[in-house]
Amino acid sequence: MKILQTILLIVCSIIITDGLKILSVFSYCAHSHYTLGYRLSKELADRGHEVTYVNCYPNQQQVKNLKEISVAAVKKPLTEWTAQLKDFGELSYLSQLEWIKNLGNFYTSKVFQTKGVKDLMNSNEEFDLVLLEHFVNDAMTIFHHRFKCPLVFLVPVPPATLNNYLVGNEAPPSFVPNLLTDFDPKMTFWQRLQNTYLYYAGELFVHFRLLPDQNSLLKEHFPDAPDLSTILYNASMVLSLSHSSLSDPVPLQPNTKPIAGYHVSPTKPLPKDIKKFLDEAEDGVVLFSMGSNLKSANFEPKKRKAILQAFSKIKQKVLWKFETDLPEKPNNVMIMDWLPQADVLAHPNVVAFISHGGLLGTIEAVHHGVPIFGIPVFWDQMKNIEDATRKGFAVRLDLKHLDEESFDKTLNEILDNPSYRKNAKERSKVMQDQPVHQLDEAVFWIEYVVRHNGAPHLKSVAATLPWYKRYSVDIIAFISLNIGVILLFIRFVVKLLKGGKPGNKLKKK
Repeated sequence: MKILQTILLIVCSIIITDGLKILSVFSYCAHSHYTLGYRLSKELADRGHEVTYVNCYPNQQQVKNLKEISVAAVKKPLTEWTAQLKDFGELSYLSQLEWIKNLGNFYTSKVFQTKGVKDLMNSNEEFDLVLLEHFVNDAMTIFHHRFKCPLVFLVPVPPATLNNYLVGNEAPPSFVPNLLTDFDPKMTFWQRLQNTYLYYAGELFVHFRLLPDQNSLLKEHFPDAPDLSTILYNASMVLSLSHSSLSDPVPLQPNTKPIAGYHVSPTKPLPKDIKKFLDEAEDGVVLFSMGSNLKSANFEPKKRKAILQAFSKIKQKVLWKFETDLPEKPNNVMIMDWLPQADVLAHPNVVAFISHGGLLGTIEAVHHGVPIFGIPVFWDQMKNIEDATRKGFAVRLDLKHLDEESFDKTLNEILDNPSYRKNAKERSKVMQDQPVHQLDEAVFWIEYVVRHNGAPHLKSVAATLPWYKRYSVDIIAFISLNIGVILLFIRFVVKLLKGGKPGNKLKKK
């Protein structure tokens, strides 16, 4: 049945007789974002479409049908800018949103200033579709306006406050926890109260802080551009990095498609030294990688020493993505400045994954059924690890609480309790039990949008409603005004009945 469905999906896709011209924009300078963009862009190119791929890490290898535009000049200033933040988790909710907004403003402006983007905007190029990674960069919808073609967003996080407005998705605060919290969907009264505040505070922030800033950026770099509100809500579809194996279901519009896992490629052979290390680990291997934003080499010396002490006590081997030399490492630890993470996770001897909780790494761990020891540090990572903990395939240790005792205790919990591995394997089955692979589905919907001239039949009017209509502010104001008038009238009548006509007492006096 699965094979038949896959064949039908491919047949539907090739109804488009000529290859499309697609502009694919994944301009945020982080390897995880590049991975998302490259996997999908290359697949589109392999299927005969002509893809122009705007990214921060241009590939040295030539790929047929894939032309790259580099915005690598953004990488250094962006790295320096983000390095100023020491502890995202210590900020208040509104301060976190403000920091994210400023991050978006900074890198969006830098991308617009690159030669490659300027040349693209002034070119005579024509495209059939714009595929844009949405990451607090709403002003980049100018690509859609400039090239007069359908727009598909790829959102690298689950549906949340900072992206729901694109197509009118809703997140009822009664059962959809805010992305920047670690709440369970079955919230207590006080959690629902807090979540409701966060929901409306977030919505107000988006409409009165984030989008006005992005609109100003748009006007600054493209003075002749229309107002952002006239182009932002034209998106035909949102491809969302979400899946029921990772987080709890939420209500979605018909033009929002969960495709988490599409970037996971078929397993490739490992480098010989890594393969030998994994193969010879009779008691298993712990993979340790904190991603590209928080480098392991930047751990405080005290925390690094605590981690090494804990590793020296276990019988398992440790493969650690570490960017510099580490002379004091125990004999059971192997360090590498780069790792083919997904391919390592696929090895049967890997028994645990110590991670910052980035979404791509979490997806890869779930795909291969490996339990997670999470040390979240930024944005959605807290929620990713909390969801994984609730689903029974992860443990959590906050960075600020990391010392030898806490790290040792948490590490032994994930290694000695078989339930975590069992639950991870169950989640892996859920993720992989799909009618078609997520990559095939992503390509199908991209082509579908072009086949159906932007697929307007999937769009909800919710996305284009003014905020006061969408949240029924005008209705609430009208009802409140009427209730107020009625109450004033009742008060007037009561006074009249109690003391006669107003002014009678004054006359008597």
